[in-house]
Amino acid sequence: MNKEVLRFIKFGLFSASAGIIEIVSFTLLKEFTPSPDWLSYLIGLVLSVLWNFTLNRKFTFRSVANVPRALFLVALYYAVFTPSTTLLEHWLTDGAHWNGYLVTAMNMILNFVTEFLYQKYVVYGKTVDSALKPVDKNL
Repeated sequence: MNKEVLRFIKFGLFSASAGIIEIVSFTLLKEFTPSPDWLSYLIGLVLSVLWNFTLNRKFTFRSVANVPRALFLVALYYAVFTPSTTLLEHWLTDGAHWNGYLVTAMNMILNFVTEFLYQKYVVYGKTVDSALKPVDKNL
């Protein structure tokens, strides 16, 4: 199997596990607290991002890239993604009265596609699979 297809499948599986964390968190907050849908979405998103970053760095992109730098770049992605999708969640659920689960699922799909591309080409770029290469002891 092509290495990039396998990488995409791994990313998909880890993203699915992060999606489970996000939707379970969203559901628990939505059903058992008075928090609005947008806040439930935001909390679930943060929990899933931490999970997804950790697993994908080690197993999907197998990168030895500087962790604080990689996390900073992921934070930049979410500095744009989070407010825009939180507003979208708010507008579509509270304003247009769309189903909160449907809008959260739409945001999760948007996140999956854009985050894979961003992590592969921006966050890790040339360091993809660097954990597989022998370390030069002269560095």
